[in-house]
Amino acid sequence: MKSSSPFQDKLIVNSNKRERCLNVRKVAPFLLSSIAATTVFSFFLYFPNPFTGMPKHVEDDHIQHSIKTHHQDNAILNCDLFKGQWIRDHKGSGYTNSSCATIPDSKNCFRHGRMDKDFLNWRWKPEGCDLPRFDPRNFLDMVRGNKMAFIGDSVAKNHMDSLLCMLSLEETPKEIYRDSEDRNLIWHFPGHDFTLMILWSKFLVAGEERVINGSSSGSYDLHLDKMDTNWTPNLPTIDYAIISGAHWFFRPIYVHEGDRLIGCIYCNEPNVTNLNVGDAIRMTLGVALNYINNCRECRGIRTLIRTFSPAHFENGSWNTGGSCNRTSPFGKDEINLRSNEWELRNIQVEEVKRAKKVGENHGKSFGFVDVTRAMLMRADGHPGTFWDNQWMKGYSDCVHWCLPGPIDIWNDFLMAILQKESGLVS
Repeated sequence: MKSSSPFQDKLIVNSNKRERCLNVRKVAPFLLSSIAATTVFSFFLYFPNPFTGMPKHVEDDHIQHSIKTHHQDNAILNCDLFKGQWIRDHKGSGYTNSSCATIPDSKNCFRHGRMDKDFLNWRWKPEGCDLPRFDPRNFLDMVRGNKMAFIGDSVAKNHMDSLLCMLSLEETPKEIYRDSEDRNLIWHFPGHDFTLMILWSKFLVAGEERVINGSSSGSYDLHLDKMDTNWTPNLPTIDYAIISGAHWFFRPIYVHEGDRLIGCIYCNEPNVTNLNVGDAIRMTLGVALNYINNCRECRGIRTLIRTFSPAHFENGSWNTGGSCNRTSPFGKDEINLRSNEWELRNIQVEEVKRAKKVGENHGKSFGFVDVTRAMLMRADGHPGTFWDNQWMKGYSDCVHWCLPGPIDIWNDFLMAILQKESGLVS
């Protein structure tokens, strides 16, 4: 499989180098037999012995750290991490907007004038357990020698930027690629040979905006029989794929399969089947997960779907004066689990479960980072008017999330899931 752009070429790994790395992993005690020399997406992780040749005080430090982590791990074994509520927590964030140098300007809410900081003093509390705090040292040890790609839109990049800040507490990453639009980026942690990247994709499948009289129309054509080649050629080189997307579907979209027009969202045209956003998300996500299941070079791949991240516009939409000015979370009884956002989340979960069942026969595994319930409560965590909106004066950003902010909990979820589902939890 060949990449179709210079950016993709940077991601294609030398096969001899990968085989040498995989041969080392085969001796790790936590690996399962499904990992072979040709595995390109390993979810079962290699842990080197941290004590060999260490001074006594360093050894003791690692032992105490491991004991603490062991007790935290036990707490998440049989717990639904995604059902709970936000509780007061005055520890705040582990990083600040000034200590993390990689925060995009548009998510640096304090730099743009946000004064209240109380929205940082809340912690997600699952029912029946405590969610362990993100541990950058353990995370980097888990993913040593691997590549993790966030595949999706700007909210996927928002998630990656949060993870980048949290990992920077342990090791300073090096930027090794950035495209002209800041949509595709690659960061490398040399001390752990870990690569973190964003592969931009609006719809996961091929989609083009219609151009009318030389101008952008705001309408798109989606092709279910064609994949978005910004991410698919790189898939065999990736060890962890975190896939998401939905916000780009809230516009007129014509859905095609081959030469056949299946229907359209927000079109209301005669002789054209009306589709809703959920229909399109189900179809495109299903196609993407089928592609992964059928990828012969992706044996052993570990794919996680991050569920829908709700927007919180009040008193209008993004272009009609809508805003998000709240400064504290909603309670668990104040959110609507019959909302459109929850319906989209359910569609994504259903598609993941379907793909997981098929994947059992293909050597593939699937799961999800279910953020929807937690984020429905966090209308206070968006940039609002506190963003770099030089091109959109007067508009509020109630889709993305401030950094630091409640989005950081997504990486607490991510680490707990990797530990639970890799068998690394005692």
